[in-house]
Amino acid sequence: MSESTPASNPEQPKTLRTSGSVAMDDYLEQILLLIEDNDENYARPVDVSRKLGISQASVTKMLKRLTTEDLVNHEKYGGTTLTEKGHTIAHAIVERHKTLTQFLRLFNINEQTIYKDVEGIEHHVSKATLNVITSLVAELEDNPVLLERIKKRI
Repeated sequence: MSESTPASNPEQPKTLRTSGSVAMDDYLEQILLLIEDNDENYARPVDVSRKLGISQASVTKMLKRLTTEDLVNHEKYGGTTLTEKGHTIAHAIVERHKTLTQFLRLFNINEQTIYKDVEGIEHHVSKATLNVITSLVAELEDNPVLLERIKKRI
């Protein structure tokens, strides 16, 4: 008998690792970061627009989609908050970003390269691979001698 995979087992729940869309992930990540950075506990569409470098009209359109997907609560001409489901996904995205950044920084890669690489990787890395990277980060931080040996091979 073969092992079940999420695709072959319809009873297995879909992971909340991401929203299923790179664009939606980017919005959720920015909304969470904006909420965490202000005292008002909501993100303003104008700030999302500025952070993502996208027009306010595009932001409004995506906020409607995120609302339909039950990922955000958005008040017209007001602020945007994350639903519980949206917060769970956004938090996972932010943690993935932090872990990947932390891993690459161990090897003294320049920040601009790290940013570009993490933006490309974070939306596609599997949970299994992320778990491996998380374990490697912890091991390498606890074992600077091993980290230096690995750096010499690069």
